[in-house]
Amino acid sequence: MLKFYRMKKHPIYLIVAVDENFGIGINGHLPWKFKKEYKYFRDTTKKTDDSTKQNMVIMGKNTWASLPPEYRPLPDRKNMVLTSDVTYSVHGAQTVQSIDEALKLADEKNEKIFILGGGQVFAEALKRPDITGIYLTKICHTFECDTFFPVLPKEFDKIKTLGADEENEIRFEYYLYHK
Repeated sequence: MLKFYRMKKHPIYLIVAVDENFGIGINGHLPWKFKKEYKYFRDTTKKTDDSTKQNMVIMGKNTWASLPPEYRPLPDRKNMVLTSDVTYSVHGAQTVQSIDEALKLADEKNEKIFILGGGQVFAEALKRPDITGIYLTKICHTFECDTFFPVLPKEFDKIKTLGADEENEIRFEYYLYHK
């Protein structure tokens, strides 16, 4: 007798840092540089419960380009870059034309999936019913920004405080929003 097992769906998270006005970027780059927040991002997107697995990160082409070359691809994670340009390719990451295409490439070697942005990618991702949660770092300061995180959908009404930190006299708070 054959048994068919439904493959477990990977949990899908957005991860973002926002200022007090939900700003996330200026001229294609982050408007701040906080080593402690970068470490939190790195640790969160790399951490797995199963040491034989790694997480997948999905980001838009502009987010990929904004990463310093020495950090591309993000190490110890399966990197996926969204682009509508089918001729675009990057070293160390796979290019895809949609979030759906990226998700289909998640396999048994992947544990969690993190969507890293930018603004358009976040807006598209927040429309999906399969988003598990949002890791949101609130930076308690206002920066000049030209890109903003969309309004949080109402269904993400459960908020878990994950901690806080401070750097250069600016406080940031870590939260996990989930349904």
